[in-house]
Amino acid sequence: MRITIQDIQAMKKRGERIPMLTAYDYTTAQMIDAAEIPMILVGDTLGMVVLGYDSTVPVTIEDMLHHIKAVVRGAKRSLVVGDLPFLTYTSPEQALHNAGRLLQEAGCQAVKLEGGAAVAPIVQRLTQAGVPVMGHLGFTPQSENVLGKRVQGKTADAARQLIEDALLLEQAGAFAVVLELIPIQLAQAVSERLRVPTIGIGAGAGCDGQVQVIHDMLGLYTDFVPRHAKRYRSLADEIRGAASEYAAEVRAGSFPTESHASKMNEAALQEALAQINNV
Repeated sequence: MRITIQDIQAMKKRGERIPMLTAYDYTTAQMIDAAEIPMILVGDTLGMVVLGYDSTVPVTIEDMLHHIKAVVRGAKRSLVVGDLPFLTYTSPEQALHNAGRLLQEAGCQAVKLEGGAAVAPIVQRLTQAGVPVMGHLGFTPQSENVLGKRVQGKTADAARQLIEDALLLEQAGAFAVVLELIPIQLAQAVSERLRVPTIGIGAGAGCDGQVQVIHDMLGLYTDFVPRHAKRYRSLADEIRGAASEYAAEVRAGSFPTESHASKMNEAALQEALAQINNV
C-alpha cells in the first residue's frame, strides 16, 4: 500500500524522522522503494544530474512528466512528489493545469513548488482542487539567478520573512515544507512553529526530515561534494573502473567467451549456408 500525506504528517506527530531521496528513473526508484524510503522527490535537479544543464531553469513540464512516469512505475510504496518546473505556476490557473498533468498523466501523488507569500494563493487553489502540495523555502534553485547560491535567512528581517512564509504555506494547505540552505537555528524555529513536517537540505538536524539528491549521496554526479550532502558511496569510481575493465577485455578479445553466447546445431547451419550458396 502506498504511503499517503496523512502517513507523512503522522510521522511528525510521533516524532519520527522522515527520510526522502530524489529519483529520476525506474531502476533507482525500485531500489529506493525497496529500502523503505517513505518519500521520493522527482526534482527538477534532473536538469543538472540527468540532462546536463547548468541549472534547473531549462527543465520543462514535458521533462518532468517523462521522468515522473518512470519513477512511479518503479516505486510501489513510496509517496512520489514531482517538481513543478520554472515558470509553470505563475498563476493559479496555470498551476492547476500543470499540476493536474503531473498527477493525471505521470501518476505522482503530490507536487512541489518554490516560494512563500507570492505562491500561497496558488498553493491554496491547488489544495482546494485536491492536489497535495509540498512547499519549498530558503534557497530556491529556480530563483538562483536572483538569489545566488548561498544560505538564506541570515538577517533578522530575512528570518522573520521566512517564518511568516512557512506559516502562510501551512495555512494555504501545504502538507510539508522543504527548507533549503538556511541556518540551523532558523530551521529549528520553523519546525517548532509548523504543524506540518519540515524537510531539510542544508538546514541542520532540527527539521522533521531530510532530503538528498541521490547522485550526491552515491557519488555519481561530480567529484564535488556539496556542504549539505554526505557521500555514502563512491559509485562513480566503481562505474569508471567497470567500464575500463570491460573495454580492456573487449580490446584483448577475452570478452565475450563461449559461456556468454549460444550455439546452434552445426548441421542446421551448414544447411542454411548451402541454401544461400545455391541462390
